[in-house]
Amino acid sequence: MANLTLKQWILLIIIFLLPMVPNFWAIIELFLKRTSRLYLKTFWLGVVIFIPCLGGLSYLFFGRRMFKEKKDE
Repeated sequence: MANLTLKQWILLIIIFLLPMVPNFWAIIELFLKRTSRLYLKTFWLGVVIFIPCLGGLSYLFFGRRMFKEKKDE
């Protein structure tokens, strides 16, 4: 493993770190959200933590919509 070239190291880093980006993004966004629905934050935080790659992606595609407040017309 110590005989890897720089390109191989970069490729390994990308392969292992890229799937973690949606999770970190989702966790940070969940902590920064101000909402009265604490149960939703707890649910999505559990999904993101316990289902590593798919949890973060599912939050970013589906979970963010749940937090949008309805605007008064």
